[in-house]
Amino acid sequence: MATRTYDNPVIPGFHPDPSICRVGEDYYLVCSSFEYVPGVPLFHSRDLVHWRQIGNVLDRPGQLELPEDLPASAGIYAPTLRYHDGRFHMITTNVAGGGTFLVHSERPEGPWSDPVWIDLPGIDPDLAWDDDGSCWCAVSGVRLARIDATTGKVLEGPVPVWSGTGMQHPEAPHLYRIGEWWYLMLAEGGTAHGHSVSVARARSPRGPFEPAPGNPVLSHRSTDLPVQCTGHADLVQAADGTWWMVLLGTRPRGYFPQFHVLGRETFLTPVEWVDGWPRVGPVAERHPAPAAWHPLEPEPVRDDFDTVALAPYWLSPRSRPDSSWSLTRRPGWLTLTATGDSLDRPGHTFVGRRQQHPDSRTAALLDAGRARAGLSVRLDEAHHYDLEVYDGTVSVHARIGPVRQRVAEHAVPPGPITLAVETRTGGVLPPTVTTTGQEAPGVRAGGPDTIAFSAESSEGDVRLAELDGRYLSTEVAGGFTGRVIGMYVTEGSAAYDWFDHGPQQVAPGIEPR
Repeated sequence: MATRTYDNPVIPGFHPDPSICRVGEDYYLVCSSFEYVPGVPLFHSRDLVHWRQIGNVLDRPGQLELPEDLPASAGIYAPTLRYHDGRFHMITTNVAGGGTFLVHSERPEGPWSDPVWIDLPGIDPDLAWDDDGSCWCAVSGVRLARIDATTGKVLEGPVPVWSGTGMQHPEAPHLYRIGEWWYLMLAEGGTAHGHSVSVARARSPRGPFEPAPGNPVLSHRSTDLPVQCTGHADLVQAADGTWWMVLLGTRPRGYFPQFHVLGRETFLTPVEWVDGWPRVGPVAERHPAPAAWHPLEPEPVRDDFDTVALAPYWLSPRSRPDSSWSLTRRPGWLTLTATGDSLDRPGHTFVGRRQQHPDSRTAALLDAGRARAGLSVRLDEAHHYDLEVYDGTVSVHARIGPVRQRVAEHAVPPGPITLAVETRTGGVLPPTVTTTGQEAPGVRAGGPDTIAFSAESSEGDVRLAELDGRYLSTEVAGGFTGRVIGMYVTEGSAAYDWFDHGPQQVAPGIEPR
């Protein structure tokens, strides 16, 4: 019988800084959300491979309030999820204000409590409990404190315990009691190409900690492996006794220096214990699967907006006022109302999904009426491509740093219109027209992908533009997030009948890099 395998990443798209816990035969995982709301997406699995988002931990203003002028990639950093004494705990840091806090719930689906604030500097907080009930919180640095998880009071510390092997940014600490040892695992080298995972152990959480002889136990730096930036890991023991690691990684594409556009994604890799230390091989795009195999119903490609609440995978930058959206104003449609007049500034109305596939197709049926509305491929306010309908015209706009330009437009008749955005790895950019009116040949795209924009109305289908995807990448824009593709309105109100986002096959003759 052939060995069953799974494909990495197990949670594709902008889902960084994973933290995991097991309760019986169920696994739960959370990720960072930064400037987006709702905050801290929460996933469930029965086999570590198939994941389904079941909610968001921070799903109401009383738990998460982000200022309108919050910079991109600020907000909620690096949560840790743990289960102790019949209760789920999630601890994280709001770098926009307030600092470190934890919330708890009897059920993973919630409701989760209001924040319990903890007076600890740093980011990437962790939780671990001793046999006597003491709760330990480690933060970047790495410093350790004993806290009261109910009140948030710091009872002891923080004190430095182990700062890694000397590389920059020792962070993402996780403390585990395994057998007679306390293991401290952390990330080093920064979250880019130097990212790595190192481990130390001690007989007490207070130390002294002894570094693993083979540190770092995981790093893809200076390799040509397809998965890069591996780090910020968390360990979990499966129900059958095997050990696994979830971690973030990227999938860069294009020519040197390469670009990653989906953000940092969640990967899964097996762990072996050798002489009392975890051993982790390279994180591959395909691995032998865990013994348990329980496929879950996948996230739907299409949302017909026939429910009374938005699905948990929809997200918005900084806030989503009730006045900005409705599923009841026009049943079976999502109606969006403008709260700002430009995607170039915070405060606009935008509802989107993470781009989860390098080769993808996203489409929506829009009834714009007299509104200014459309689809946007977004990294932040200074880096986005927009497919917009307004006043009898569909157009494509590009915002790249300080430059904003309309790159294409086409007249369309009144009425609903289908807008589509396709991303394709590799390929050739289309021909251009020179100032003398002659057509210059297309050039091979050196970026990670090309992004094509099209529209279909009662008068037929029109392909408006193809743009280089490198300008919507982390390497160009900076930051910690990834592409989000979604619906927006910057003037008036518009309604969307459906929205879908899914993978598409690479066209023959185009080889992804």
